[in-house]
Amino acid sequence: MKRVVSVSLGTSKRDKALETEILGEKFLIERRGTDGDKQKFIDLMGELDGQVDALGVGGADIYVATAKKKYSFREIKSLIQHVKQTPVVDGSGLKHTLERESINRLQKDGIVDFAQERALMVSAVDRYGMAQALDQVCPDVIYGDLMFGVGLPIPIRSYSAVSFLAGILLPIVTQCPQSWFYPTGAKQETRSPKYPKIFATRTFICGDWHYIRRYIPDQIPGATILTQTVRSADLEWLKTTGCRRVITTTPVMGGETFATNVMEGVLISILGKRPEEATTEDYLEVLARLDWSPNVIELNSSQ
Repeated sequence: MKRVVSVSLGTSKRDKALETEILGEKFLIERRGTDGDKQKFIDLMGELDGQVDALGVGGADIYVATAKKKYSFREIKSLIQHVKQTPVVDGSGLKHTLERESINRLQKDGIVDFAQERALMVSAVDRYGMAQALDQVCPDVIYGDLMFGVGLPIPIRSYSAVSFLAGILLPIVTQCPQSWFYPTGAKQETRSPKYPKIFATRTFICGDWHYIRRYIPDQIPGATILTQTVRSADLEWLKTTGCRRVITTTPVMGGETFATNVMEGVLISILGKRPEEATTEDYLEVLARLDWSPNVIELNSSQ
């Protein structure tokens, strides 16, 4: 049996484990949160190194990127520097293939008509595949990198502007603690709604679930959310907001969706390659074998 473990800087309240069969191979897939405790994260990574088939970094990104360049967070790299045997992934390799393909598939299959949507992408630099694809099909997109990542009330209205600003800011931002820009530990369980007037104009909200959950207003009637992973409890709460539907990019297993770092770990295990060896074509080939497609969950379909 192959074993994939996501060690997360996020809350332990989201911990789960699942035994499943994928493409004829048995997997034990686990998610283990450390509640923002960095030493606990380091210790758990060290304990699992060499004992599992792949390790995922959850609740944080090792890398953020634009179309032109990839940047690594110094702090997160330091937390995994002692892992020598087991492949470590943060989901970035899969994000830039699966999530790009999600946008294309939703448009192609007529599930979402992006020409008619008013989109808000909460952060583009951690999901540049999705951001680039959205830029190609949706004429009205607000990118929230400055609003939610940096705390500046400035909506960005083009992906070219995201790339320009990222080239200036990311070399500085990635030298700072990631917790300055992204909720970890108990902060993942608390909400701090912001920019209600902007959300009120948006019909399609996409990107990282922790950003979305933390900042959306109490009511988002008729909106569609595209994100990586949600719990059953999240879906029940979203029903009360008037959200029309949620679309997840990762497969449903055992009634739950796992984060992209977990799924990248699964794919790396199937491929038998190191992350740096895996190509976009490798990921797409395995996804085709999985018969993957975005998962549409209707919540308030009468809207």
